[in-house]
Amino acid sequence: MLTLPGELSAVNGIAGAYSEHVPICHIVGMPNSTSQKNGLLLHHTLGNGDFTVYSRMSSFVSEATTTLFDPHRAAEEIDRVLRTCWLRARPVYIGLPTDIAFHRISDERLRTPLNLSLPANDAETEAEVVREIIDLMYASKNTVIIADACAIRHRVLGELHELIDATQLPTFVSPMGKGAVDESHPAFGGVYCGDVSREDVKRRVEAAELILYVGGLKSDFNSGGFTYRVERRNTVEFHSDHMKIRYSTFPGIQMNQVLRRLLDTLDPARVRTTETPVVNNVIPPGELESDGTVGKDDEITHAYLWPRIGQWLRERDVVISETGTSSFGILEARFPAHVTHISQVLYGSIGYSVGALQGAALAVSEQSSSPPQPPCRRVILFVGDGSLQLTVQEIATLIRHRLTPIIFVINNNGYTIERMIHGMDAAYNDITPWKFTRLLDVFGADPAKSKSHQVRTKAELEALLGDEQFSSCPYIQVSPPKFSSS
Repeated sequence: MLTLPGELSAVNGIAGAYSEHVPICHIVGMPNSTSQKNGLLLHHTLGNGDFTVYSRMSSFVSEATTTLFDPHRAAEEIDRVLRTCWLRARPVYIGLPTDIAFHRISDERLRTPLNLSLPANDAETEAEVVREIIDLMYASKNTVIIADACAIRHRVLGELHELIDATQLPTFVSPMGKGAVDESHPAFGGVYCGDVSREDVKRRVEAAELILYVGGLKSDFNSGGFTYRVERRNTVEFHSDHMKIRYSTFPGIQMNQVLRRLLDTLDPARVRTTETPVVNNVIPPGELESDGTVGKDDEITHAYLWPRIGQWLRERDVVISETGTSSFGILEARFPAHVTHISQVLYGSIGYSVGALQGAALAVSEQSSSPPQPPCRRVILFVGDGSLQLTVQEIATLIRHRLTPIIFVINNNGYTIERMIHGMDAAYNDITPWKFTRLLDVFGADPAKSKSHQVRTKAELEALLGDEQFSSCPYIQVSPPKFSSS
């Protein structure tokens, strides 16, 4: 991420990345070093001559910071913060004064790849941790795995899937961990979110003798309002900088190396597994006609929408869900294999998803243009009408970069998630209704390369989802009923 004057506009996004363990390099253009030294009163400052105030603010949401005043140390400092960004999976900050940017420096450091390897665990402690975990796994008659956000952020998905394949243990994800596990795997048992979980999922997880909890972040939304029944007495927690085995904590022991050693040591034949809940994209009774079809005038409900979306999704899709009804609703969709899911469950900044869509779509586009070309990946956003109004201008950026995601705008007639929390009929949760199907015209999209739709009934949605031309990548608005709770 590069920001020029007005760097505080990026701080909300950086704070969200910090809380969610997302590595971002925030590069900030600054006034030249002489102006800073002399405390000149420049625009985009506080007018007090203090040019360090923004970097000091950013330090609270950055794992490492540097301002490159000395060109002789610039390369060393850049390498230091980039390595920290990768290893800690959190944002870092690089301030670059305009005069320093033009200094020529040696390219010597570029000839050696940056060392991104994790420091080794203490071997004796790691061996003891693995022995204890294995003993618990062999003794347990009923073990489950829960994958959470930091399993993704700290890059242990390869080891996690090896463990699932080897043991076939019932495996669940948290809301923040959605997408961490291949949901087409027979061991996948659904989303565990405390009291918000499906009853069979809740019952299965909370009856476990042993829970292997990988990359946990027990925030309010991620834990069903702190209703997780993951008791320390029967839990092993795997973290990026420590391990917990029941009531014992092992500081500095990283899960990456523990999981690798566990896989190399474990005898899967001695691990007992049990039945996994069956989670499929089944539309609930009452949402369809007796013959399994939809009625011509049936309104779209959330109970119908999300399992139907699960049926429509394809392998390798990238799915972005906005904070609120979308991020909770998508939990009811079982993904095909290799789907990437992006959401912001912990920080929960509404409007986040539209910018995230732009970044994800650009990344997919760049991947697809690099040989060898992978299969095309669809990039799909689910966003409420209120959240979209906060960052809608990013649609113009999508158009400028010739990106073609599919955008589902859910017509909630206001800030529905806020109504559900507080103020069901409060005027401050209302918004001005936009003519969303005209947004592409407003932002200058080529009519030959874009398309808007509006659907109000299940029959209209079925027709649209069945249209292969649509499913390839235009834009869309979906309008479920106001405040549907079914």
